[in-house]
Amino acid sequence: MAIMEVSVVTVGTGSASQGDVVAETIRVAKRHGAKFALNPMGTALEADLDTLFKIAREMHEVCFNGGTQRVITTIRIDDRRDKELSMEYKVDSVMAKVR
Repeated sequence: MAIMEVSVVTVGTGSASQGDVVAETIRVAKRHGAKFALNPMGTALEADLDTLFKIAREMHEVCFNGGTQRVITTIRIDDRRDKELSMEYKVDSVMAKVR
């Protein structure tokens, strides 16, 4: 399993609001059955690497399907091979150190 954070932003739509775009991209993740966590600046996804790349591509494309002419997609990947990785583990690990 790997973790990917994706941020998809449409440009030139005449509106600063991105809520409808975000909702559509979340539907893509749900269709793939990927574990996801929405945050204020993007969406974290957990799945195998091939699936994550497919999801990111579909999230990017779904914006064009809505009529947008320009899309900026930012992707960050955490692919750890020495042990199992999960979104919860990463958060819990840090929070245990904060306490």
